[in-house]
Amino acid sequence: MDARYQRLAEVYAEAVIKASAVRDLFARAGLSPRDINGVEQLSKLPVTKKEALLAMQRENPPFGGFLAADMSQVARIYCSPGPILEPAVRGEDVHGFRHAFKASGIGPGDIVLNTWSYHMVPAGLLFDEGLQALGATVIPSGVGNTELQAQLILELGVTAICASTGFFVALAEHIESTGKKLPEDWKVKVAFLGGEFGDWMGKRRRLEERYRLRTSSAYATADLGIIAFEDGGEGYLSHPDRIVQICDPVSGQPLPAGEPGEIVVTQLYPGWPMIRFGTGDVAFALESFEDGTARRISALQGRVGQAVKAREIFVYPRQIEEVKIAVAGIQAIQCVVSRPASREEIALEVELASGADAERVGAAAKEAFQRFSRLRADHFRVVAAGSIKPDAPLVVDRKDV
Repeated sequence: MDARYQRLAEVYAEAVIKASAVRDLFARAGLSPRDINGVEQLSKLPVTKKEALLAMQRENPPFGGFLAADMSQVARIYCSPGPILEPAVRGEDVHGFRHAFKASGIGPGDIVLNTWSYHMVPAGLLFDEGLQALGATVIPSGVGNTELQAQLILELGVTAICASTGFFVALAEHIESTGKKLPEDWKVKVAFLGGEFGDWMGKRRRLEERYRLRTSSAYATADLGIIAFEDGGEGYLSHPDRIVQICDPVSGQPLPAGEPGEIVVTQLYPGWPMIRFGTGDVAFALESFEDGTARRISALQGRVGQAVKAREIFVYPRQIEEVKIAVAGIQAIQCVVSRPASREEIALEVELASGADAERVGAAAKEAFQRFSRLRADHFRVVAAGSIKPDAPLVVDRKDV
């Protein structure tokens, strides 16, 4: 048996005794933890959505029947928007951040400025724990106070910064505004950054070149901690303590490698046994284990609710962003799915940049859209500047209009 499923059987044999919600999930599927010896049996269990977890916690406070530990084993309780309560069970690197930081090049002797919030939400403390587990020294700065944080970077010889991409840029630019020359006047070698949509990887490459450092990131949620992390390869490597599936967001069944779907995660750590938890985020598998579960996943394509189905295939916001990044001359873009007759049609509506050739942009945009989505666009339309508002959705469903 795959070692992951052997561990699953051990963790969930205890969980069905201590956690009523987990016990109910197995009962509904007519299974016991010892029956789960592969992905086929695992996929018979229902997917638990974040919205369902919130409802379960309200019906059965405080943790919805998912806590499989005594309260004496709970070190902290975090509160995420909803609010959803997440117990942090005592143990070494339960949330998996140590793996991610080690892969980024952070280790003993590093001085790390951690700018994520330490209040109520998990981010700050979870980053802190992972960094300390590696032997790094942490400055728990939290958010805000750019001037003081910039001063700390220089005076304490900070070698790594954990921050949102935007706040990292703000810190670097503030230091430069004081007359310092970067990278010569600081010791930062690693920036562990929060993800953004748009040309985020391009932005990271420009930061690496400008400041001569390494950028890194991970995919994590408040409910589970690190799910996958960058290791130098393409996309994100699945954490060894998680079983990651890419599933149809409606049926919950696994999808073939390369097809976008909801990230569904099974936790292989006792205490907070989330099994087949639907994150609501969308990605596709870049590499798979022999059983079809994801060994490596792509960058996020969007959220489940942001997708629009066209000809039985979901179109995601990230795919439209990729078209904009790939094709020069696009100022703004929107994908519109409609059904004027019996057939669904896809139109790419584009605001052109100044001087761009519409025919060239149209041909390139259609080619890129087919490459990223596996669907053919029926129409390419140039729209007036300002027609697509900055906060407009990238994919629009007009099938019922």
